[in-house]
Amino acid sequence: MIGLLQRVTGASVAVDRTVIAAIGRGLLVFVGVEAGDEKGQADRLLERLLGYRVFPDEEGRMNRSVRDIRGGLLLVPQFTLAADTDRGARPSFSPAAPPKVGRALFEHLVERARSVHPAVASGHFSADMQVTLTNDGPVTSGSGSRQAAIARGLIFQKDRAWRLA
Repeated sequence: MIGLLQRVTGASVAVDRTVIAAIGRGLLVFVGVEAGDEKGQADRLLERLLGYRVFPDEEGRMNRSVRDIRGGLLLVPQFTLAADTDRGARPSFSPAAPPKVGRALFEHLVERARSVHPAVASGHFSADMQVTLTNDGPVTSGSGSRQAAIARGLIFQKDRAWRLA
């Protein structure tokens, strides 16, 4: 399971020009489900997201988590994170989980998040979504291949360590 996070002062998701989910200060997380992923990976991703310290403390150091600040958590399904871009100019999405599996694991992640965190919103699986956000502090880019983004530390995948670059 892949999670690409951005610290935001606000973010929202719209479908057909109607906002379906929004948060204030918190984390926007794009979630990709890969073939072979299971509920354990979703649970681990959630714990890492809730505990990841990217918010400033009184001294301005990134020492607080979204849980600590009671911030929002906006989860957005994005199967394109699983793209294989190693060959050619057109990505292959064969590493992504089949839609039925991807939907079930994304919904599990959202349900678990709502059971343990007070401010959770989510996009809709397989919908054409428009995501609006205001980055807060570091800017994260994901150019290049998924593997290169993982190597640069922009993406958390399975049990690998992750950090903001």
